Amino acid sequence: MSEEINSSNCNHDCSSCSANCAERGIQKAPMNALSNVKKVIAVMSGKGGVGKSLTTSLLAINAARAGKKVAILDADITGPSIPTIFGLKGMALGDGENIFPVESKTGIKVISLNLLLDDPSDPVIWRGPIVAGLIPQFWSNVAYGEIDELYVDMPPGTSDVPLTVFQQLPINEVVVVTSPQDLVSLIVEKAVKMASKMDIPVLGVVENMSYILCPHCQEKIYPFGQPSAEVASKFGIPVYESLPIDPKLAALCDEGRLEDHEGHYLESLSEAIHEN
Repeated sequence: MSEEINSSNCNHDCSSCSANCAERGIQKAPMNALSNVKKVIAVMSGKGGVGKSLTTSLLAINAARAGKKVAILDADITGPSIPTIFGLKGMALGDGENIFPVESKTGIKVISLNLLLDDPSDPVIWRGPIVAGLIPQFWSNVAYGEIDELYVDMPPGTSDVPLTVFQQLPINEVVVVTSPQDLVSLIVEKAVKMASKMDIPVLGVVENMSYILCPHCQEKIYPFGQPSAEVASKFGIPVYESLPIDPKLAALCDEGRLEDHEGHYLESLSEAIHEN
């Protein structure tokens, strides 16, 4: 009789386990026949509200400005915000076999559930397995074309949907987003450990809402205390970046014009992604 495993004790590392279970048989979802994606970067955290979508968008914009062909897969099914950030109003179209992502004004290709709904304000009242089942479809059924870097805006947490992303998409690297509070850092540590157990390297940590830039003297003010690279140093993560509380960025996101921002946020992280 094959050894059984209690799912609550599973660390998703099949190489160290002799049990026969559904996890062992999971295969990567096939890439769409009309896609050629060279690199996939997941942007994640252990909780919501820390700025994953902003970080995803800024990294994609940096890549497009560097001449890369870029796409974003919005895996936050129940709280998609990428279309709003890029001001995308139209629906994604299909030909019966393939779905074609919507392009932003600078050519970033985006797929999101909000681009498939007649009314983007309709809530997604789905159970976990149905939500998770949409992720491989966003990979296998969407024709991205030639893409240098595809960014996955992950949902918060470390349960069903993030696990599905790691298991079924060919993630090359992970970027973890945090905010300065100690409790959030603890939750982010869980996300870092999850990526490690899935044998996916964490390239960088982004601390969002790290500081405020004084509009008069340009001095950095740290409302939550000086930024700490503790999580990054503890796990040997090579790149550590910080983002400010910037009202201009928030306004541009609300207006769907983030591509118009003139800052140089996350440049070191973007360069590391391009080089790897």
